[in-house]
Amino acid sequence: QVQLVESGGGLVQAGGSLRLSCAASGRTLSRYVMGWFRQAPGKEREFVAAISRSGGSTDYADSVKGRFTISRDNAKSTVNLQMNSLKPEDTAVYYCAADLSPITPRSGSYDYWGQGTQVTVSS
Repeated sequence: QVQLVESGGGLVQAGGSLRLSCAASGRTLSRYVMGWFRQAPGKEREFVAAISRSGGSTDYADSVKGRFTISRDNAKSTVNLQMNSLKPEDTAVYYCAADLSPITPRSGSYDYWGQGTQVTVSS
């Protein structure tokens, strides 16, 4: 198993930036596909970004493409989400997720999840 803890959330004005981090412990991080998801109040959880085990490929939701960048450092057991040009609609709780072999990186059925970190973008 793997334990995930997110950090880096906060309040930022529209157009600003935040960098979220996910610290992992337990199994070797390189075994897992990693993803970021978010959930706004009253809305279902949605896919944000995913990264392959080696970090060689990434996938992004259309809503964040060009603004967000997912990265990983397996040696440090961390996954990051750089969020630029933030918009009020980006406001949500952001969750880090891990899975040894997800059916698709966009799937919401990852085996392991962090507790989430709040991102609030004011207009």
